[in-house]
Amino acid sequence: MKRRNFIMNITAAVGGLIATKAIAKLDHSSMSDMVCDVKSDNCDKGDNMHDHMNMNMNMNMNMNNKQPQKLLSTSALPKGHDLPKFQLLKNSSHQSGIFEATIEAKPVKIVLTPDITTEFWAYNDSIPGPLIEVYEGDKVKLTVKNRLSQSTTVHWHGLLVPSNQDGNPQDEIPAGSERIYEFAIPEGSAGTYWYHPHGHNTVAEQVARGLAGVFIVRSKKDPLESLPELNWFFSDLKLTDKGEIADNSMTDWMNGREGQFVLINGGYRPKMKVNTATRVRVWNACSGRYLNLSIPGCDVFLVGSDGGLMPEPISLEKPLLLSPAERAELVILPKQTGTVYLQSIGYDRGKMGNVPPEQDIILAELELQQANSIVLPSPLRTLPKIGEAKAHKTLEYTEVMDKSEPRGGMLFLINGKRHDMKRIDLESKIHDVEEWTIFNNSHMDHNFHIHGTQFTVVSHEFDGKKYPPEYVALKDTINLRPHEKITIKIQQNMPGLRMYHCHIVEHETLGMMGQLMVKD
Repeated sequence: MKRRNFIMNITAAVGGLIATKAIAKLDHSSMSDMVCDVKSDNCDKGDNMHDHMNMNMNMNMNMNNKQPQKLLSTSALPKGHDLPKFQLLKNSSHQSGIFEATIEAKPVKIVLTPDITTEFWAYNDSIPGPLIEVYEGDKVKLTVKNRLSQSTTVHWHGLLVPSNQDGNPQDEIPAGSERIYEFAIPEGSAGTYWYHPHGHNTVAEQVARGLAGVFIVRSKKDPLESLPELNWFFSDLKLTDKGEIADNSMTDWMNGREGQFVLINGGYRPKMKVNTATRVRVWNACSGRYLNLSIPGCDVFLVGSDGGLMPEPISLEKPLLLSPAERAELVILPKQTGTVYLQSIGYDRGKMGNVPPEQDIILAELELQQANSIVLPSPLRTLPKIGEAKAHKTLEYTEVMDKSEPRGGMLFLINGKRHDMKRIDLESKIHDVEEWTIFNNSHMDHNFHIHGTQFTVVSHEFDGKKYPPEYVALKDTINLRPHEKITIKIQQNMPGLRMYHCHIVEHETLGMMGQLMVKD
């Protein structure tokens, strides 16, 4: 059997919320034959590391010798309400082209059922955090107030903002303090973005407790502006049987946290009506869950990715796989009348430990009304040309066992090193075009995200074959299968420190992150 992860409905009426967590359970055994026992940033991965992990993953490594937490039954939370709408962050500026507002990160208690009240951490009491909606060319000024018990940052995921405004872990806002983020929205950057914490060693907990929000940049010349829109912001929620946010298990740290509840806009298995060609913005805001989206009864066209619209619409003939932090824009056209289920089709990403096989998950109920066909504009957009590469960089992802690491006994490394905030791993020159090859030298899927820019994929190399990408798009996050190599073309156009990492946030926290210094 595969694990079925269902979720609840946290509507705007109760303040909303979001979190990311895992429900995989271990049959505890033991992790012997430790490959490395280090506290430094270097670690020898060992010649047979992947075979060793695949053969010896029935581990008996109970974190702090605690019994596994009992989780809340999926039947305990209501489902089937209308899809919640985003709370809109109000612009307090009265000047054209200026967006100014305040975001407050703080604990909030939300009544989930008459018997369950849960404390989350949220932006402006809302799960997901309020929608920030601006236009290309706008100037943005956001005051962030930290009312949490620990430091935090806000990373404007995918947005092209200066390094010192991007919420790097070096720029934390202490508990009880506030700071102002200011940046301009470049022309040509219309797209589907989001914001979330990026503090040092705290991001996994803060995202799991609910901190994530929505950011949409619009164009005044949008070729799809006539279409109605739906927003699907996916997140995970993992609750104990007492209705509390569950702690991470060893399996959560190893594989990325997933929850027994999967939310859309803070709602559990909501209902929605689709009666015409509709534009759908999709966010995978989960910590570790991969979404493999299937939309039955509809023609589905991929029209946008992380960095906005693509040059041409792509008709999808198979489920759309989105790793954590990836986004997409779709146009869906109902081809029948009736009720169908939006699903995530089981995807085996090579999890470690004694976990159930992956299974299909029902995410929402779609009430369809057959609609007339439409002709989508083509081209949708012309992507910028950035020229030939002047430099090449190579990254290698590896995993190692380390019994001194209490959070699951694993380290996740880039080029043999775990993240160190005091170390610069790579340097680039501003405006130089580069090719990066990322090699996932491990037995499980990881993805790659970089701050401060967007990239295009040049090629994939997998199972001994090299081939071009399925489609051309601007990306900031991309998945890599086990032993896959992906080459990307990239250009940083602002100086300063940039982070790059796996966006399974537990893996990022356990070392799979590096630092790039962009120099003038």
